[in-house]
Amino acid sequence: MDAKLEEKLSITNTQLIWKARNNIQNIIVETPLISSPVLSDRMGAEVYLKLENLQDIGAFKVRGAANKIISLTEEKKQCGVATFSTGNHGLAVAYVARKLGIKATVCISSRVPLAKVDAIRRAGADIVIIGESQDDAEKYCYELQEKHGMTVIKPFDDLEVIAGQGTIGLELLEALPDLDAVIVPLSGGGLIAGVAIALKSVNPMIQVIGVSMEGASVMNESIQAGKPVVLQEQDTLADSLLGGIGLNNEYTFDIVKNYVDDIILVSEDEIAQGMTFMVEHHRMVVEGAAAVGIAAIIQGKIQGRYKKVGTIITGNNIDFSVILEILQNYKREEW
Repeated sequence: MDAKLEEKLSITNTQLIWKARNNIQNIIVETPLISSPVLSDRMGAEVYLKLENLQDIGAFKVRGAANKIISLTEEKKQCGVATFSTGNHGLAVAYVARKLGIKATVCISSRVPLAKVDAIRRAGADIVIIGESQDDAEKYCYELQEKHGMTVIKPFDDLEVIAGQGTIGLELLEALPDLDAVIVPLSGGGLIAGVAIALKSVNPMIQVIGVSMEGASVMNESIQAGKPVVLQEQDTLADSLLGGIGLNNEYTFDIVKNYVDDIILVSEDEIAQGMTFMVEHHRMVVEGAAAVGIAAIIQGKIQGRYKKVGTIITGNNIDFSVILEILQNYKREEW
């Protein structure tokens, strides 16, 4: 690792994560960690589920959004905030902004499911639907910043956002001090970056495994290419994992490259089976992005001998019609 990269990575450290925990403690829920006997039998290890789907907004994104917005100066808060999102980050920004009395605008693409659009609107944010990709929404968001002086709350490539998501890692370690692997849904990398830093600062031997969908997995393709790349978005059940990582990515690409031990891809059918599993075995409806880790375990894609494994269930914001269709098509005996 060269000196410049090492200096960059050292900026994102556990001190920021502990500070974030203090910042956000009155806004977020310290979510439960439960065991999964069926997954444990399947994997031959104790498997635990970190239920971020039980946050008030139904997604982990509230952690990073809260830490970033709370960290703003009063002057910047008065100018309002804006963000671009595949859904859950926009909802998180809207939720936190309303709690703090700050104006929020959320820019989203036409691919964001209606349930998430409605949730963002109910949370009190102004919504702009533009283009067919998160990149289109991002471009317009920065235009708003130039015109109105709003602060853009990035979905993942931001130190305060990464630190906020990293508080999940602190909670995992407190509950499972002898954790030896964690499975994390992977998109832009904010969640897995924060969790990896929190875990590996205590025990560098903990394996951090990212899971994404097979189609348009931008971070995975970028790691393979050795630099950030752009891919055409594709429809997927894991719509929260859509979006680019930015050709000028500052933090998450390097953190994922240096701290994440493996990246696994799962198919649409496998994601659907993971969602069905959560309903049948844990009586929980989760979105596709939240089920990718479950899917990887069910399919036997997690390699290695582990004793205690954590899996982050990231959210539950999904159109009801989608989950009904999945439950009709995927039965328990298929795994």
